[in-house]
Amino acid sequence: MRATGFFLSAVCCAVCYGQMVSVVPRTRPAHPEELPRSTFRLDVKLIEIPVSVNDLRDRPVLGLPETRFRLFEDDAEQQIVSFSRSDAPISAGLVFDTSRSMRNRIQESRAAVEQFFTTAVEGDEFSLVTFSDSPELISPFTTDTGAISRRLSLVQSHGWTAMIDAIARSLGEMRKAANSRKVLLILSDGGDNNSRYSEAELLSLVRESDVRIYAIGLLERPHYLEKLADETGGSVVWVHKLSELPEAIQRLSAEIRNEYRIGYFSQRNDGRYHRVRVEVEPPTESGRVRVAWRRGYTAP
Repeated sequence: MRATGFFLSAVCCAVCYGQMVSVVPRTRPAHPEELPRSTFRLDVKLIEIPVSVNDLRDRPVLGLPETRFRLFEDDAEQQIVSFSRSDAPISAGLVFDTSRSMRNRIQESRAAVEQFFTTAVEGDEFSLVTFSDSPELISPFTTDTGAISRRLSLVQSHGWTAMIDAIARSLGEMRKAANSRKVLLILSDGGDNNSRYSEAELLSLVRESDVRIYAIGLLERPHYLEKLADETGGSVVWVHKLSELPEAIQRLSAEIRNEYRIGYFSQRNDGRYHRVRVEVEPPTESGRVRVAWRRGYTAP
């Protein structure tokens, strides 16, 4: 009763002083199912395409402006929103053939790897997978090229050629790479004859990765490696005799180190593979150029 009397007194006082008092009930909060729902979603992803431009003598063409590049996705031209010439460090996976047929070629192939190491810059890292009957991870990613060289000097040639399995193993190791620029460098003297993975399965793995594939084919033309390199924007050098190995390494090293990166926004989220095409207007002084680029990407 005391509390009720206090409330009535307060109301009376308020009326006496000319004030109106009103009690407004609180609005009941809406249940989640009564709240408005958004039906619009826009996922935008930056797609970066590495591009190499060489003249007809396989020398890098440097200093091209963005205006000389055109980019297409599924034949529809895209607006280029980022453009640079990248000289950032690389994560390079070495895939080295140690099958029986390499017995008389392994010394020169080791020397080619040593030559490739001389082009290393600060921040580069390297891994090594060898293969004969099956692939073997000799060294995970490291900046210590000397350690890789010492381990490579101990390997002996024997067995069959599981090259496709070795490339798949190196692609798996690439998930641990520290750098955004990723390449595989493959040295082999023949085709695959002992892998569990098929060519089609490896191609799917390659398309899902952001790795450029380069290779040297020793004495035999590596048709399947040419297909993988073309798909990723890399390249293959076919060496007809071992004395040509140093020049081949020099050419690939220059191409790996000098690339353009062009980017565009994509709204694709259908989980499908989409083709990309790059066109380059060559400088008037060179006339024609050879262009290599990553040929597509798998949407999320």
